[in-house]
Amino acid sequence: MTPDRLAPATIELDRAAARRASPRRWRLVPVLAGCLLLGAAAAPAPRTITGPPLPDRAVLLAAGGLLLVADPATLTGYPPTGRATWRVPAPDGAWSAASVGDLVLVVTRDTARRVTGTSAYAADTGQLRWRRPDRVQPAGAAAVAVTEVRSVVDPGQRIEGAVRGVDLATGADRWSTPVPSTAVLAASPGRIVVVHDSGLARVHDTRHGAAIAETRLPPAGYAPDNPLVVGDHLVLRHPAPGGTALSGYDLPALTPRWRRLLPVGETLAPGCPRVLCLVGVADRRALDAGTGAQLWRWPGGAGWRPVPGGPDATRQVLLRPGGDGRTPVVDVGPDGPRPGGTLPAGTGDCHLVAGALACRGPDDRLVVRPAGRT
Repeated sequence: MTPDRLAPATIELDRAAARRASPRRWRLVPVLAGCLLLGAAAAPAPRTITGPPLPDRAVLLAAGGLLLVADPATLTGYPPTGRATWRVPAPDGAWSAASVGDLVLVVTRDTARRVTGTSAYAADTGQLRWRRPDRVQPAGAAAVAVTEVRSVVDPGQRIEGAVRGVDLATGADRWSTPVPSTAVLAASPGRIVVVHDSGLARVHDTRHGAAIAETRLPPAGYAPDNPLVVGDHLVLRHPAPGGTALSGYDLPALTPRWRRLLPVGETLAPGCPRVLCLVGVADRRALDAGTGAQLWRWPGGAGWRPVPGGPDATRQVLLRPGGDGRTPVVDVGPDGPRPGGTLPAGTGDCHLVAGALACRGPDDRLVVRPAGRT
């Protein structure tokens, strides 16, 4: 049998399921993973932009169309041009960032990874607009604030107290819904799904916090990535007779639609564009979130890791370091993965910023290159 690293990895489409899931025909997308790893099939790298040197202790964070570089003293905003647009005093312990409306939200944590607050900056100027002591996260064009369950073992896995709608202009509460014990939260444009530790799931609109629908979900290992919201659907991974299953529900009504048993070792893979991705022992595949039908399968696709960045409805970028130090890039769209070039040896700490990959280059300078193009 040909070794996996030398074999072409071909996307296998379930054409019948694809026709049911979409009015257009899905294209067969070949991905020469073995050749990518060897660098033989990679197209010439698109033109890159080299920016300034990055401090050794700097933390790189993606927030929509900006890359934020946080060193101990300064927070700097870089668009895909690689030229700084603003610099402001850095918050202590910058950990993650997100974009909502005209704001950049920076969540800070202490050395035990416990949230110390969220700072909101104007995306165009870096002006500090407001700060809150809890974690604020986007929900489409809105934002909600949560308090994490206090834990040094697994911070951020569950929330407690209440979920609060945030006024983006002032940072003040607009509404609040209680969390009697603990829960996890999944957000999507216009609504949030709060899954309580009892299995009770409630959908709330983000404008007023009103409850839209509720249902009782099967017992599961509830976490920030389980259940997942994919478009207008909620998908839960949970134990079932015969193994582990996925169950799909329509949103906002939480109407159950389908259930499928999973192969042993397969898990949910968040971040895929408009489809539900799963990663197994060796392969990666995608399901239609509304029907559970398989859309494509990528043999050998399990070893690739996603590039962090803001949610993008059209694609996900994956990397896997090669044996020669260079890093092949794969661009995953709804139709499956496509080759996306190769990063030079020594490139790391990459983030997806708008239509570009922003990375720390081999010489510790900021390097920005187009993503999704070969």
